[in-house]
Amino acid sequence: MGTINELVKEYLDRELLRFTTAGSVDDGKSTLIGRLLYDSKAIFVDQLEALEMASKRRGEEQINLALLTDGLKAEREQGITIDVAYRYFSTPKRKFIIADTPGHIQYTRNMVTGASTANVAIILIDARNGVVEQTIRHSFIASLLNIPHIIVCVNKMDLVDYSEHIFNKICQDYESISSKISVKDIRFIPISALKGDNVVNKSDKMPWYDGPSLMHLLETIHITNDINYDDPRFPVQYVIRPNTDEFHDYRGYAGRIASGIFRVGDAVTVLPSGFTSRIKSIDFFGESLQEAYAPQSVAIQIEDDIDISRGDMLVRSDNLPTVGQDVELMICWLNEKPMQVGNKYYLRHTTTGMRCIVKEIIYKVDINTLEELSGGNTLQMNEIAKIRIRTSQPLVYNSYHINRTTGSLILIDEGTNETVGAGMIK
Repeated sequence: MGTINELVKEYLDRELLRFTTAGSVDDGKSTLIGRLLYDSKAIFVDQLEALEMASKRRGEEQINLALLTDGLKAEREQGITIDVAYRYFSTPKRKFIIADTPGHIQYTRNMVTGASTANVAIILIDARNGVVEQTIRHSFIASLLNIPHIIVCVNKMDLVDYSEHIFNKICQDYESISSKISVKDIRFIPISALKGDNVVNKSDKMPWYDGPSLMHLLETIHITNDINYDDPRFPVQYVIRPNTDEFHDYRGYAGRIASGIFRVGDAVTVLPSGFTSRIKSIDFFGESLQEAYAPQSVAIQIEDDIDISRGDMLVRSDNLPTVGQDVELMICWLNEKPMQVGNKYYLRHTTTGMRCIVKEIIYKVDINTLEELSGGNTLQMNEIAKIRIRTSQPLVYNSYHINRTTGSLILIDEGTNETVGAGMIK
């Protein structure tokens, strides 16, 4: 048994995997998450007791594992998920953050919010119903958000007598629609969230399936290559000036590396100003590093005295991003008040902010059929469209499919301070 400090360090050093669940109403998303937590012994005793009591009050003979994530009163009354529910747990191999997202079309914005940082999307399909419109919609959103891995869980296999034929047919149907979306890695698992088949432990009721359980796949799926190490990007968050006797002339630029690798001696360009210099030192919690990489948080010193402040970006001089004021992006509208062409909004991107104006809705996407529809002049809540904006000052960005950090932004209503749109730069 190690010391407390050793145990804490071991826990902190575990790789973190974020995943989201999506599927049609009653496909069993919340039950699946409950089963993952229950069978992996990630539920506290008091939580389990409260779960048992809540299930009995509802007149249910077995523990209703869906109640673990359906926390809102309206969710429990209707048996559906409305808001994004986050759950945290760990195993000896990894730490996990789960986002349980709604299946209803009117909560598309909630799914976009919950899935925006995920490494993996688990898409549930009811074995009795097969691939439906919501399956296409959720797969498109996963593709739009550039989620690298999709795990298709064919759920409720116990209700179709664990049929291999039905499972294979659903896999074939899904592969036919997956050709329309760009996802690097798709896996299929037959499960029963209610019974626990192939969720944490392998099931003996489907001997024809020789793949891993869902938990084994989540613990072993390779996510290191999901981070972009090719394009060094460092949005400056804070300028450190201690003004002490020990660090009298210290000027460090603090932030989190969005992508790529920075090394001492690298030639760097400050954007949007365009001034160049070299990295003098990279500091991390009292020690000096020779190199740092995403997603580390560090302080970088450069050799020349250049005016750099929050919102500027350091990039390697031989690898420059796009800098411009006319930007095309895919946007999911999050607000009840429609977006209008000609409206002005405040834009937040990495550590910078500026005003922008919506110039054009190029087209809208029918997220059930993936058809491109004529743009018009307004965008309603939960609609997704490709738009063109013009910013009040130069924006430093990459395409979202190359860099999820420097390729994403949000729009804010200056009158209410509400976040009204989530954008992915094309």
